[in-house]
Amino acid sequence: MKRLEQRVAIVTGASKGIGLAIARSLAAEGAGVVLAARNASALAKESEAIRSQGFSALAVPTDMTDDVQVSNLVAATMKEFGRIDILVNNAGMGVFKRFAELDVSDFDTMWALNMRSVFVVTKCVLPYMTKANSGTIVNIASLAGKNSFVGGTGYATTKWALRGWASSLMLEVREHNIRVVTICPGSVETAFSSTGKRGAHIPQSEDVAEAVVFAVTAPARSMFSEIDLRPTNPK
Repeated sequence: MKRLEQRVAIVTGASKGIGLAIARSLAAEGAGVVLAARNASALAKESEAIRSQGFSALAVPTDMTDDVQVSNLVAATMKEFGRIDILVNNAGMGVFKRFAELDVSDFDTMWALNMRSVFVVTKCVLPYMTKANSGTIVNIASLAGKNSFVGGTGYATTKWALRGWASSLMLEVREHNIRVVTICPGSVETAFSSTGKRGAHIPQSEDVAEAVVFAVTAPARSMFSEIDLRPTNPK
């Protein structure tokens, strides 16, 4: 029996990169996965690829900054599977500029996706987890949420906020056996990376996915509330 059989996971930002790797890894462990992102064609392609391997996947095109679409995502998941055991808040974006060059619109866009959308989708999912008296909420933050850097006045702000929100939420929901896990990757080989670092010597999307699987398959009595993921040797 696979470790996540009969479990259902929503993964946001799942059409590519880290989100797609997470969806694939959770599906391989037996979970029914719901892939959410704005790119409908990519979602359809990737969910079909997961199903072709004998796993269960549902594509729900969703703009995570649209509250109605987020509500529809959760409703579609419940209609298809009848439960939500895992929520992976992965969707995010970054504009890396010095504060003097950073527009308010840049900040608003990052805040809407990196923080506000996480608040909204978790608000929609939490009642189902509370009723089930179990669940795991995984937030993909960043080491930028712990470390300052030039050009991070907008992006880092959203990730510091995400960590603060998540650590407080963890204290509020643990009485319902709901775990809140925050994963903070550093340099990862994706198109998103602001460092420009590339190569097999730094963590890959699949490594972040492994951290998620590690966290959600831990014994129910245990919670890895925060995990840092960085290159062993960044060179």
